[in-house]
Order: sequence, then structure tokens, then C-alpha cells
Amino acid sequence: MPTSPSDTVTACQVVLSQPGGPEALTLRSVALPPPGPGEVLIRQTAIGVNFVDIYHRTGLYALPPLPVPLGVEGSGVVIAVGPGVTTLSEGQTVAYAGLPVGGYASHRLLPEWQAMPVPDGIADSAAAAMLRGITTHMLLTRVFPVGPDTTLLVHAAAGGLGLILTQWARRLGATVIGTVGSEDKAALARSFGTDHTILYRQQDFVQTVRDLTGGQGVDYAIDGIGGETLRRTLDAVRPFGMVASVGQASGSLPDIPLTDIGPGRTLSLSRPSVFRYLSDPTTYRTAAAALLAQIGQGLRPVIGLELPLDQAAEAHRALEAGRTCGSILLRP
Repeated sequence: MPTSPSDTVTACQVVLSQPGGPEALTLRSVALPPPGPGEVLIRQTAIGVNFVDIYHRTGLYALPPLPVPLGVEGSGVVIAVGPGVTTLSEGQTVAYAGLPVGGYASHRLLPEWQAMPVPDGIADSAAAAMLRGITTHMLLTRVFPVGPDTTLLVHAAAGGLGLILTQWARRLGATVIGTVGSEDKAALARSFGTDHTILYRQQDFVQTVRDLTGGQGVDYAIDGIGGETLRRTLDAVRPFGMVASVGQASGSLPDIPLTDIGPGRTLSLSRPSVFRYLSDPTTYRTAAAALLAQIGQGLRPVIGLELPLDQAAEAHRALEAGRTCGSILLRP
């Protein structure tokens, strides 16, 4: 039922009280105030789990003063609107991504500009894809404009980001090479459009990429693994190509001297922040609208695991262990 703007709502949240392992996540109940000027209150129906949540949990990325609920994307239904809200109304389905954290909750307050209206039928897809989809928009349109002549290397091609990247890049006409960890993941990546898959545990991905590209290397490589994978990726890219580092699932990033970038290799290396990208409301809404249009045209986010909100710790364990393909959703 819609909530009066003067009502308070009790939200169930999964919060982090101190950096640590998955066991550091605990439940609490919090009374949320009514939405203020320019705010909406949503009852969440699906919450995305991302590697950035793990970086927040371990202390790798800074957070506001603890305790605080984690989570940076989700979808739900508007149940109250604050003064001055003109583009949203009670009962609308919306999705969102971005800071501040607070997504691991049954209810949350959002600024009007951050809550994107979505058709009811794609709310779960939007929750599973908002952060990764906006990241994809940034990577394929801002960091390196991808088109029909682009050869693209995607690490972890069967992951949530990898599957969205592959579909979107293929729609732009690119040739996609993806690294994966198993035959099952290779089959999944190919079913979503990957032109070539490399089993990185069995094959030297650098040599295989060079074999597939006539010895030249790809135009563009996107890496969310970090560590030695990022360092070796430099050798899989052609001169004047681009490497984008967007994560460190391995737990670390290498120190890469400028002399490793050029002049010998003659590469560009980017470390773009999706949170910086979507902190501008105009950029955020443009990218989110482009993602929702892609979903409406058939782009398919894969939901590999769904768990109740109170099992957020298990969701983190599954993501860290690489036990899932695609995205993970929590259900309040």
C-alpha cells in the first residue's frame, strides 16, 4: 500500500559494522524518515550484489562511518514521494545504481534523479544489470568507442559484466574474445555471442589472442581481474590499443611502470571509475536510459543466483569463490 509522506517505515538492512569477511555482515532494523524534498521512498524487490560490495566489506574501498548497509543497485516500487518530486509517483517501478551505499535493505530513500522508471516486466533484469550496464556504456562509448572494426578481449566473459559487455559489443558490430574458467562457462559465453572463448586455466590467453588476431593483438581489452592477469593483458593488445582496468577480483593490482606501456608496446591504459561516471545526473540518466533500451530490445542479464536478503553473506561467499555465472540478486 502507498505510504503517507508523513509516515515512518521500518527497514530491514544488512549492515557492515567493521571491515572483514562475509560474517561481518549483520541484520538490523532502522526507522526511515519520510522522503525529504526531491526524494522518494522505495520498497525494494530485488538488490544486485557486485564485487564492489566485497571491496567495501573488506575495507579496500572507503565507506561512510560504520555501521552502514552495503549495496549500490536495486529495483523496487515507489511508496512515497517527497516535496517537489515531479517525475515519479507512488506505485511506479524504478531501478537505480550508484553511491551512497545502502542497497542491502527492504526499503531505502533515493534522490528523484537516481530512480529510473522501468517497465514492470524488466524490474529484475534492471536490478541485475544497472551497475554493470552503466559500466558497459562507459566502457564502450566513453573509454574506447567500439564499432564494427573493433576486436575486444573480455576477461571473465561468463560473469555478470562480461555477459552484458559481450551482448552490447556484438550489437555494435565488434568481434569479442572472452576468457573463462570452465567448459560450462565457455558454452554460456558463446551462447551470449562471444566469438571465441579461451579456457585460461588450460591455454595461454596471450598467445591464443595473438593467434586469433594474426599476431597483432586486440584493439581493446577489458580486465576486472587485476594481478598478473592485468599485467599479461598488456601483451594481448596491439600497438595504439587500449587496456581498461575495471576491477581486481584477484585481490590486487600490479604496479605497472610507464615504460611497460610505451614506447615499446605503445598502449593506452585506463582505470575508469563507474561511480565517477554516474555521479553526474545527466550522464547517469543517459547511460541508464541506454541500458534500459538495450534490455527492451533483448539484451539479457543472466541471474545466476537468488537469495533472501538475510543471506547476503552467502551471496558474498559465492561471488568471491566464482561459484556463479551472471549476476546475484538478494530478495527482501
